[in-house]
Amino acid sequence: MLDILQTILVTLLTLGILVAVHEFGHFWVARRCGVKVLRFSIGFGKPLLSWSDRSGTEYVVAGIPLGGYVKMLDEREGPVPDDMLGQTFNRASPRARIAIAAAGPLANFILAIFVYWLVFLNGVNGVAPIVAKVEPGSLAEQAGIVAGQEFLSVDGEATPTWEALQLQLLNRIGEDGEVHLNMRSPDSDLVTENVVTLTDWMHDVEEPNPVREFGVTLFVPEVVPRIETVVAESPAERGGMRTGDLVVEADGQAVSSWQEWVEYVRQKPEEAVSVVVERDNQRVSLTITPERKLDEELQAHGYVGVGVAMPSWPEAMQRTMEYGVVGAAVAAVDKTWKMSAFTLSSIKKMLMGLLSPKNLSGPITIAKVASSSVQYGFFAWLTFLALLSISLAVLNLLPVPVLDGGHIVYALVEWLTGKPVAEQVQVWANQLGLVLVVFVMVFALYNDVLRL
Repeated sequence: MLDILQTILVTLLTLGILVAVHEFGHFWVARRCGVKVLRFSIGFGKPLLSWSDRSGTEYVVAGIPLGGYVKMLDEREGPVPDDMLGQTFNRASPRARIAIAAAGPLANFILAIFVYWLVFLNGVNGVAPIVAKVEPGSLAEQAGIVAGQEFLSVDGEATPTWEALQLQLLNRIGEDGEVHLNMRSPDSDLVTENVVTLTDWMHDVEEPNPVREFGVTLFVPEVVPRIETVVAESPAERGGMRTGDLVVEADGQAVSSWQEWVEYVRQKPEEAVSVVVERDNQRVSLTITPERKLDEELQAHGYVGVGVAMPSWPEAMQRTMEYGVVGAAVAAVDKTWKMSAFTLSSIKKMLMGLLSPKNLSGPITIAKVASSSVQYGFFAWLTFLALLSISLAVLNLLPVPVLDGGHIVYALVEWLTGKPVAEQVQVWANQLGLVLVVFVMVFALYNDVLRL
């Protein structure tokens, strides 16, 4: 129950920040363009909280936290007194309307840059992508990659960490052509260039893992099932488990890794498990009954209440990137630009059929990822917030009626031709755009449900 509550609260906070920043962009520029703002709403539906300022703008927090809006004075939505016609959105100049429409996405880009700046200012830690295993017959084997080599760059872009390598390979999903890899041999400064040819790479993969699909397993230190912490009053403590115990058997089955132990426990809610641990060079038999808990997807699993002693990464594999105030700002702008280009490229590939539409995610996936990112720390959540902010900005700039990009297109046409787009054409286009947006939202939700 606490996990579910955390997921809800983190999701509301994450979406609330994104929506508030986006709508504030529209609000702030509209006022400076002389357009009267009637309502600034976070959420849709019945207001839960509302108040007004001296300018007559109503501020609302509504019950459905899946978006928000800024309602401006507009003759198309009702009669407007003669003395207020100059404050209507529809009578604003095309340039003013473009500025107002673009301000929301721009605010999200600024938020992403600011968040990334905070992340980079704190320093970025990562692990070098060193090959542990190459699958026979894989692309990696065809490229001549061998165990022990380190990925230095992909297509000329440096890949100092796992994350950088994943992103660069993701950029090639659905594509044909050559991928150029710079690899460093183990215990050597020798750098080789390896080339592999792609053909519709991963275009139909629902949940792409580019490193795995490339045929590479990256090195990770072995995590042995040695207990570092035992939660008070937990099934493990009641069963006699102690700090320092090494789990060696569960119900007669040998346990060699922490992952094996975790997976076995999860399959045994409220079932007694015979456990053998190694303690002070002696084997001790215990009986532990895992508690029944529900995860974020409301699936039952077993829980015993222990933590593992995590191995340390070899110092030679650790990558730490530190930035000053200016350097962090430059890196933040560069990261925002690259992630924006990646988001736009992914949308293009999805429309062209080069990327499976089943990769489209909705609110359930966002909630799960937001909640899990918090568990990895504040800066992991900030990174996810920045990525979502970029996605929101890019999507809203698409030239689809009812989105900000659609309003920009209308204003551009009027600016270039000197005539506004016919009102009936706008009505039809907006209806079509609304149908398209609702379809995409429903499809994304459908994908979420399938993943559950």
